Amino acid sequence: MQPKYSIAEENYIKSIYHLEAEGNLSTGHLSEAMQTKPASVTDMLKKLKEKKLINWSPYKQIKLTGSGKKAALNIIRRHRLWEFFLSEKLQFGWDEVHTIAEELEHVSSEKLIDKLDEFLDYPRVDPHGDPIPDAQGNIILRKQIRLSDLAPGVFAEVVSVASQDVQLLEILNHFSINLGTQVRVNNKFEFDESLELEIHQSGIIHLSSVLAKSLFVTIL
Repeated sequence: MQPKYSIAEENYIKSIYHLEAEGNLSTGHLSEAMQTKPASVTDMLKKLKEKKLINWSPYKQIKLTGSGKKAALNIIRRHRLWEFFLSEKLQFGWDEVHTIAEELEHVSSEKLIDKLDEFLDYPRVDPHGDPIPDAQGNIILRKQIRLSDLAPGVFAEVVSVASQDVQLLEILNHFSINLGTQVRVNNKFEFDESLELEIHQSGIIHLSSVLAKSLFVTIL
């Protein structure tokens, strides 16, 4: 049975996991991510250390322990399964599911989450293309590159987005770009690193550097 943690503790554990993966983990970065004062972050880090979820001391690196990483992956699994459920079964848009899943991820019943996974036929990626950990915390990673790194003339398929930012996803909806969309870069402009992008069965658009770097594709 998984240990139970408070909502605040779970939010910190998940944030630490993501920041650690990005190589951008410090008390200051965590304070910014949690939108709270450094003193509050320090108080929480002490609690997480007492529960053996992190290795940390003041002015030193924060690092998840094995138990901490297991807890983080369990929270992420719940979040991404709920996102998949909301998208596939309740027809929520991919720009809507993240906020709702932020609340549902704290429903910690193992039996419920395992039944949800089974009901959804064990999906491996969420609506944004992020991998869903299995019950043991295993993640299957796919080979993918940023759209901005795709060579001109090569056909590729959109498989994930770098962020669940609502404004980003709304722009992608405007351009009819979703997971599974087939694209080809016709031209790259050195001046602003923007792209002339051909979207299969849709047409040609001009895509900014920011958007191009936010999309991941696999080559077809």
